[in-house]
Amino acid sequence: VQLQASGGGLVQAGNSLTLSCAPSARTYSSNVMAWFRQPPHREREFVAAIRWGTGRTYYADSVTGRFTISRSSAENTMTLQMNSLKREDTADYFCAMATSYSTHPSEYRWWGKGTQVTVSS
Repeated sequence: VQLQASGGGLVQAGNSLTLSCAPSARTYSSNVMAWFRQPPHREREFVAAIRWGTGRTYYADSVTGRFTISRSSAENTMTLQMNSLKREDTADYFCAMATSYSTHPSEYRWWGKGTQVTVSS
């Protein structure tokens, strides 16, 4: 399965940006899809995840209340709505898919290429 992420760009602090991820094959209800990010010179970190079947969502503390993850089963796409962006949100953002929920990147088998998000002050 290939994952295609899109929607990154340059945005001023306080503004919003939406990222999308489209798997190349059907996403099963047992799958979990997630967003991770890797800031410059730092390790990849968990941002948010969603269980494809139930729609249950999970968030890192740093983005709770500002980011919203969602999925469309009909369109087979996942979206990350990012509001009230901060400079510390600057990173390469990756979408990933696993067969069970985890916040650890190593548990995700399928990855898309990163899309860069830069938040300026």
